[in-house]
Amino acid sequence: MRLTTLPAAVLAGAVLLGLAGPQAGGPALGFTLEEFTFDDPAKQTEFRDLIDQLRCLVCQNESLSASQADLAQDLRREVYEMMRAGKSKKEVVDFLVARYGDFVLYSPPIKPSTYVLWFGPLALGLLGAVVVLRTIRNKAKDRDTDLSEAERLRLAGLLAQGGETDPRPKGERS
Repeated sequence: MRLTTLPAAVLAGAVLLGLAGPQAGGPALGFTLEEFTFDDPAKQTEFRDLIDQLRCLVCQNESLSASQADLAQDLRREVYEMMRAGKSKKEVVDFLVARYGDFVLYSPPIKPSTYVLWFGPLALGLLGAVVVLRTIRNKAKDRDTDLSEAERLRLAGLLAQGGETDPRPKGERS
């Protein structure tokens, strides 16, 4: 076997053995919400709504219902077990917030520890607007500045000469 075909043969063997993982065509690990069933359809709907409102702590940009992370699967199972044990939605949320903090919620409550999260973007937007307005005003003031007496005399002299502003003799101009 030639040296250049050895890496291809190793990769093919790894794929066949499933060692290369899902990116290289190995066995893909997935999840399904079908394993979480309730006798009461209302409880099923409540469970689905709840895991849609909770954030995956690994992915951070996906809900527990959408995430395929192992931790998300564990949290879904934890929420499922708590709800099957008769815990209310509020009790489940309180447990998760106590354990993981407000970050687990897609809509954290407004309280002193989350003021920056809620009002920070507004404060930055207002600060940016103030900076832009001050910059525009300062440029307008600079444009409207009157000429000093010396500048007026110089301007009048230049206009009287026919508007020639280049101090170099005519022969040296390009």
